[in-house]
Amino acid sequence: MKFKFPSAQTILFLIAGFVTLLTWLVPAGKYDNLAYNAASNTFTKTMQDKAIELPATQETLESLHIKIPIEKFTNGDIYKPIGIPNTYHELNPQPQGFTDFVKSPIKGVIASADIIFLILIIGGLIGIMNLTGAFDAGISWLAKILKGKEFVLIILVTTLIAAGGTTFGLAEETMAFFPILIPVFLAAKYDAMVGLACIFLGSAIGTMCSTINPFSTIIASDAAGISWTTGLTNRLIMLFLCLTITIIYILRYANRVKKDPSKSLIYDQKEELNRLFGLDKLNKNIKLTPKLKLIILIFSLCFIVMIIGVSFWDWWFVEMTAIFLVGAIVIGLIARIKEGVFIEAFVKGVADLLGVAFIVGIARGVTILMEDGLISDTLLYYASTMTEGMNKGVFTNVMLITYSALSFFMPSSSGMAVLTMPIISPLADIVHIGRETIVDTYQYGLGLFYLINPTGLILAALAIVKIGFDKWLKFVMPLFIILFLTTMAMLTISVY
Repeated sequence: MKFKFPSAQTILFLIAGFVTLLTWLVPAGKYDNLAYNAASNTFTKTMQDKAIELPATQETLESLHIKIPIEKFTNGDIYKPIGIPNTYHELNPQPQGFTDFVKSPIKGVIASADIIFLILIIGGLIGIMNLTGAFDAGISWLAKILKGKEFVLIILVTTLIAAGGTTFGLAEETMAFFPILIPVFLAAKYDAMVGLACIFLGSAIGTMCSTINPFSTIIASDAAGISWTTGLTNRLIMLFLCLTITIIYILRYANRVKKDPSKSLIYDQKEELNRLFGLDKLNKNIKLTPKLKLIILIFSLCFIVMIIGVSFWDWWFVEMTAIFLVGAIVIGLIARIKEGVFIEAFVKGVADLLGVAFIVGIARGVTILMEDGLISDTLLYYASTMTEGMNKGVFTNVMLITYSALSFFMPSSSGMAVLTMPIISPLADIVHIGRETIVDTYQYGLGLFYLINPTGLILAALAIVKIGFDKWLKFVMPLFIILFLTTMAMLTISVY
């Protein structure tokens, strides 16, 4: 009997089971943390069994061995509680049982409600777009425009999404791009893996080599007590280098598939994916009328307004979701879709992405198991102590691997930054390297493992495209190894 690789949901449940077991094996422990209260201009120091108020001054930070300017708290740059160095203490074990394991995906769905609703509303919007025929017209038009120059699509999509990743952390929002852009790649005679790679890897490389991303570079630099501009040149070089390598890698695979479709890693799914993305029913003769152009414009504006809102207006998931809901309604009015037909198409679009939303919730449940089991800080403590006595070259690369490992348990970039930077960045002083190097190892470690991290977004992305995790690993592992070796070499060069 031929082995069938498990589904994304099953993989995550197995991981949740593994983490549940870890809570029985790994000692429970926690660092004290410090949170800034803007209303009273005070700090709250939370310890094992109590919390105390402290004056929000530089002296307070120095007394706690936190080398962060007070302005980083008062102006809102650091808005989450941070770990306090040298305060780790073991606690009474909190092993998670079978009941906790069963409840974890439910808790995860509740905790991820914001991103889940974003995904579902985007699904509804796509359902309305499909009903109008605007996608068919747009894809047919693009296929004609790009004929013979389809490679431009790969370069353009990967670069633009990487630009979003490096500037404002474009990640979860890319879930909207898969159902929209995959048909375009299929119409260009590539396979769905090429479209998946351009979108997901573009986002991954952009966030990995973040330059002005407030959710990683800036918050991590602030938590490390340095300016985000420190080390910017190295990150720009890494962004150019890694993006170039990635685009060349995708182009080589894409050209191979275009010349011989049987070389595709998902060739056995060709007809299935064509049906899934409507290529088997694509109306190539539909004209891009002024009305359909206006609908595509409104649809595109949803993403443009979302990007502007996140970048400049402090928008988050509620505002982003509202934009896509309003966009769907406006498009429905322009297309003169009857109310009953609109609801039916919208709900069908939502249903198509319901499985993806559930995957996001299960993945969040894994993190909740760790938090409830009190083992996250323990792993951080052991990670920070094992580097004692290392020379700076070895230390830097060990920290890269350490952050990659930690990201399996803590995939949130901002959460990882505020939890680990106050603890780990002082280690840079001991081995005589700049703290910006710790910020780099944090970014690159998270970014590299993000390519294959099942607790990140890859399983959700694969669920949309109906590609197995095993096939993704077969595609991406050579690139992963190339990027890892490149990153290790660049980090080593930067500290000498």
